[in-house]
Amino acid sequence: DRLAHHGALLWEVDGEPVATAAVSRTVADTVRVSLVYTPPELRGRGYAGAVTAAVSRAARTGGAERVLLFADLANPTSNALYQRIGYRPVEDHVRLTFTP
Repeated sequence: DRLAHHGALLWEVDGEPVATAAVSRTVADTVRVSLVYTPPELRGRGYAGAVTAAVSRAARTGGAERVLLFADLANPTSNALYQRIGYRPVEDHVRLTFTP
């Protein structure tokens, strides 16, 4: 489905994949960025920031008014990156799981 609506991007350098990110279909003028990934041995080179900025920009150019990205608060590296490319924290969520 993501490929059908151009919602996935594979970033390459010299023909080698270095990062990926995806966006959902637009619903209520909003898309969600997800599946941001760079292999561990390639991290720290700006690839995740580049691919995230590219899918975010494409979503806005495509008509999305809001672009959401859920981030792990325990990861200061990714949180700093997302803020550098223009994302701003809105609110925190806590997930609780109860077992019988």
